[in-house]
Amino acid sequence: MSESRTPFETMQGYSPPTVTQFSVFLDNRVGKLHDLVEAFEDSVSQICALSVHEASDCAIVRIITSDARISQRLLRDHGLCFTENEVLIVEFSSGNSLESLCLHLLRAEINIRFAYPLMIRPNGTPTIALAVDDPTLAGQILRRKGFRLFGEADLPRP
Repeated sequence: MSESRTPFETMQGYSPPTVTQFSVFLDNRVGKLHDLVEAFEDSVSQICALSVHEASDCAIVRIITSDARISQRLLRDHGLCFTENEVLIVEFSSGNSLESLCLHLLRAEINIRFAYPLMIRPNGTPTIALAVDDPTLAGQILRRKGFRLFGEADLPRP
């Protein structure tokens, strides 16, 4: 019975705040990451999180910025190829740990696709970007378990 209620609750219930993550595709050459970071240096949108996944011929740089709309325009203006994905931003505080987060999502059979820490955190507490198979259900579960979730408006501005 609970399985039949979960999809309805997901559609009609709490919708968690999400943040746009950009996956930027770069040639795997010296200086390309610097060029990307430099593009944001004088922007009103700053990089709050960064993760690099490299292969022999290319690198995928995942970034979260303080203003997705401005960042999207900046990436296009610089001729960079990118995709967008919605991720959860989760704060660890008040006894909530990475282990407990993983356990709560495991119990709900929600797959964590990837996670990485934020460099610039809204409250100065440990905070991660989290990509999951079902962000709405994951957000509902984490909120019920006392985790705080952030949206783009919560990210620090330069």
